[in-house]
Amino acid sequence: MPNTDRGRAHSTTGASRLGSSGEPLKHQTDIARAAALIADPSRARILKCLADGRALPANALASEAGIGAATASVHLAKLVEGALLTVEQRGRHRFYRLAGPDVSAALECLALIAPPLAITSLKQSNRAIALHRGRSCYDHLAGRLGVALMRGLLERGILTGHDGIHRPDEAVRDQPASYGHDVRYRLTGTGRTELAGLGIDTDRLPPRRPAIRYCVDWSEHQHHLAGGLGAVLTARLFALDWVRWGRSPRVVDLTETGAHGLERTLGVVLTDAMVPAVGEPEKPA
Repeated sequence: MPNTDRGRAHSTTGASRLGSSGEPLKHQTDIARAAALIADPSRARILKCLADGRALPANALASEAGIGAATASVHLAKLVEGALLTVEQRGRHRFYRLAGPDVSAALECLALIAPPLAITSLKQSNRAIALHRGRSCYDHLAGRLGVALMRGLLERGILTGHDGIHRPDEAVRDQPASYGHDVRYRLTGTGRTELAGLGIDTDRLPPRRPAIRYCVDWSEHQHHLAGGLGAVLTARLFALDWVRWGRSPRVVDLTETGAHGLERTLGVVLTDAMVPAVGEPEKPA
């Protein structure tokens, strides 16, 4: 006699894996768990501090979050367990970094719906101005500096495919503070030659990631360059000392040498709003 209970169980299990069209259902994501990890103010400050893609030691993150070392250790363990951070041992110290660019992109998206933090000091005001002027978006440039770089690449014919302006009324999938999908940028032959002159081999971009992507910049509402090319170009600008890390997390300052170099080599047109007000930018504290 057939085991009808077993047959029913098998049938129910099979049905649960198929949609009404007979196609396999996509897995569900635990948004609540990720949101709970980010929701704690101290953990949120830690994540924001790491949003530039760099690895930092636990003591630096504790200081930035304004908490003690023991408390920071608990928070960091939760973020690693939740796959938002990775950790590596370097001698006696543990260094933490974001698990990948998707974590940084998620933080950028949350910034769109989050209420603004009250600015109660000159220091906070200066930090906000600096972030709009130039910042990192994981491992590439954003803010006015990043948008100006993208515009220069397009106007010089290094990239082609769009004019770099985000138009919400024409967007299909593009949203502010996220990776773009509506446009396909391409590197031109001229672009390969010009970037080679800057010391960038476009045939050896980082593997396992798109060579050219773009983000819709949350503060400028225009496109800035992401992907492998954006990361390599940003790293090269740091190596040339054309840009430097600012005093605050994620802030990127343009040097005087960099202002001249970007205009000469990539046609980047800079304004006073993109350059620190007094001389060379300060090195991080």
